[in-house]
Amino acid sequence: MSRRKAPARAAAPRCTVTVCRGCCCGTDKIPGIDHAAQLTALKAELGAVAQVRAVNCLDACEQANVIVVQPSPTGRAAGGRPVWLGLVNDPDATADIAAWVRAGGPGLAEPPDILALYAFAPSRRVRRAVED
Repeated sequence: MSRRKAPARAAAPRCTVTVCRGCCCGTDKIPGIDHAAQLTALKAELGAVAQVRAVNCLDACEQANVIVVQPSPTGRAAGGRPVWLGLVNDPDATADIAAWVRAGGPGLAEPPDILALYAFAPSRRVRRAVED
């Protein structure tokens, strides 16, 4: 009988959810929003299925609050690309994003139709900085 430990199993590839919390997103510039609760909800809902990270600024301030959903490697292989969502200032929108990511995210699951209202295309310079 071998006493060697079995190799640790690699974690399943996951989506990355990037939440802007810079100069405009997540601040008093958008009053009436519990920004901390939004980030906490995403981490609680998605912690087991996605990496949720807060960054200082995504440089798309006119779209505050901004969330970028990047596909898992499997989702990217299936054609998924990062999806930029702006004006995410409603708990229902946050819940829709979480449900979509739990279902697989870009390339693996269709987003709820309502998220089309939040989608936008940032400049190439901004997009490259986040997606690389």
